Amino acid sequence: MLKTKIYNQEGKESGEMELLESVFGVELNDDLVHQVVVAQMANARQVLADTKDKGEVRGGGRKPWKQKGTGRARHGSSRSPIWKGGGVTFGPTTDRNFSKRVNKKMKTKALFMVLSGKLKDEEIIVVDDLKINKTSTKVMKDIFKSLPIKGKVLLSLDKNNENILNSVKNIPSVSVLASDSLNVVDLLKNKFLVINKKGVEMIGEIYK
Repeated sequence: MLKTKIYNQEGKESGEMELLESVFGVELNDDLVHQVVVAQMANARQVLADTKDKGEVRGGGRKPWKQKGTGRARHGSSRSPIWKGGGVTFGPTTDRNFSKRVNKKMKTKALFMVLSGKLKDEEIIVVDDLKINKTSTKVMKDIFKSLPIKGKVLLSLDKNNENILNSVKNIPSVSVLASDSLNVVDLLKNKFLVINKKGVEMIGEIYK
């Protein structure tokens, strides 16, 4: 059974916690993690660019000039793509689909691999509990300064705490995510995972 240190809010060691090897002791497979990251980012991608083809551009209902006798090239609409103000040929549209499918088993396995890697690199910091009586950015900054972390932090709790959520909003290096919503992309975006003891227990209950 794997073990990790537990810290209190003052940054002092307060004990140890056992971790499931099936979750925190998984061997890394770079290809699988990469596949899950690509799929997750593709599925989160928003389709914004949208162009109109000649059938969608306003106007152009009347033939510009008669078919024969003018000496000019034949045209059926002034909204042809070769005309100024005409439609766009093969332009991006909102009906594009970037989604990629990855089954649940693969996503779970990749999550375990990233968690295992962070534990191995000592980038998972388990705190006994996080409690503050009022919203205070300064208090949360002091808590993070007392912990053995340096860099971007993903704070994960077993349940929402409004005082903590509001306190970290103005700390650009800190992101917050519920323990039952951890995912590969957010873990990799942040160097450290700071999670409370109940959050770790929640992960164990979900994936045991």
